[in-house]
Amino acid sequence: MPRTSSTRPPGSAATLQQVATAAGVSLATASRVLHGSGGRRVAEELAERVTAAAAELRYVAHAPAQSLARSRSTVVGVLVHDIADPYFAAIAAGAMQVAREHDLMVLVANTFRDPALERDYLARLRAQRARAVLLAGSAFAGEPFAEELAGFAAAGGRVAAIGARGEGIDTVEPDHAGGGRLVAEHLTALGHREIGVVTGPAGLATVAQRLSGFTEVVASPHVVGADFTREGGRAAAHELLRAYPRITALFALNDLMAAGVLAALREAGRSVPGEVSVVGFDDLPVATDLTPGLTTVRLDLAGIGAQAMRLMLDDEPGGRTCPAPAELVIRASTGPVRS
Repeated sequence: MPRTSSTRPPGSAATLQQVATAAGVSLATASRVLHGSGGRRVAEELAERVTAAAAELRYVAHAPAQSLARSRSTVVGVLVHDIADPYFAAIAAGAMQVAREHDLMVLVANTFRDPALERDYLARLRAQRARAVLLAGSAFAGEPFAEELAGFAAAGGRVAAIGARGEGIDTVEPDHAGGGRLVAEHLTALGHREIGVVTGPAGLATVAQRLSGFTEVVASPHVVGADFTREGGRAAAHELLRAYPRITALFALNDLMAAGVLAALREAGRSVPGEVSVVGFDDLPVATDLTPGLTTVRLDLAGIGAQAMRLMLDDEPGGRTCPAPAELVIRASTGPVRS
């Protein structure tokens, strides 16, 4: 039964939020039932609760406002953690190519891995009536985002994400865990047992997934956290070499950090791969230019961005998930353990 509210002043018009609260559903669900927004079908039982609550509260939709909410602008947003990171630059480029094919303008916003800033940008895009938004950065652990996303959808916008960000959101899911597992299998097959891992910032789902895949095979690696930068990888590698001098392999969770790891090994006088093997993740163009060439996990980053943009620009119901496979590319930076 609807849970109607008695707090509305006599004579005042009921709001959509009051209907949603009375029916015990989200704002986005109420909007889909009463306004036909969002594109997803609503379960019959939920729809009945919403319509009953709307009738009891005498809710009347404001026609001009609903027409405005459903209108499609030519602006789409792409929210990235760091546009200077080639990982995000490649994803954004793929997304922008598809947007260009649809004659859309793309606004790229840098969140600096700040969840509060990401929410703020989403609210601004909603206020600008952006047609859609792509969340290209990793989800943040313990940072619920559902209310903001529901509000964007209720206003007529579409959302897609790289990596899971909640129910009803179109998702392109890179196989981060599978990539980590491929690295572990490769290194153990070469005889490596003393392995260090340079992880990224704590709290990011991507970091947790890549590390979890690796630890499915290597149960107890030596782990040090760092920024997703060359200098972060360099500092973390020096820390690992000091603490565990018998390490024979280092796995960096992105290629920028792997470049720093290679620099640290040169500074420490350790040959690669003769004394220490090195593996990265993402297969950025720089991976082939490093010396030696970097063994790494390849993701089709431009293709991932393009696929995510296509998902949020079509008229199909949201909530789809498209996998993006990972592939290990073996180059000269890995070799067997020296006897």
